[in-house]
Amino acid sequence: MRNITRYLIFIFITVLSNHLHAQDYKTAIGIRLSSGSPTLSNSVSVKYFLNDRDAVEGLVSYGTRFGIGGLFERHQLIGATPALTWFYGAGGYVGFQSGNTYLGPTGITGLDYKFQNAPINLSLDWKPELDIIPRINFVADAFAFTARFVLK
Repeated sequence: MRNITRYLIFIFITVLSNHLHAQDYKTAIGIRLSSGSPTLSNSVSVKYFLNDRDAVEGLVSYGTRFGIGGLFERHQLIGATPALTWFYGAGGYVGFQSGNTYLGPTGITGLDYKFQNAPINLSLDWKPELDIIPRINFVADAFAFTARFVLK
């Protein structure tokens, strides 16, 4: 009986923590620093939350290629700390370099942290890309660090 009570308490706390907000900001803008291989490498990042868990992120890349991309992301709490989430998502991009056009889908997974007493948001992520145009090329080494200023 004691174990059943423990499991029920654990399930209750888990369900309750999943109903907490997965983020505590709405809009943030900043700089994304990435490896040079992907089309969307070093970029200006704008993240906007549609609700407490779903966000869209726009990227304008100024790395070796000029690129524009968008991602839909789902944020999930890590424990009961609203400031720390992990996220995953997908999107697409288009890039230009030396007369070539690069186009394809991209995925993303990472960690997101918003400082409680400062308007700063930090993210670490992995965002692999699959070039469809000009030729099929999978870019797996797309790791990045993003620092954003929270607008609201």
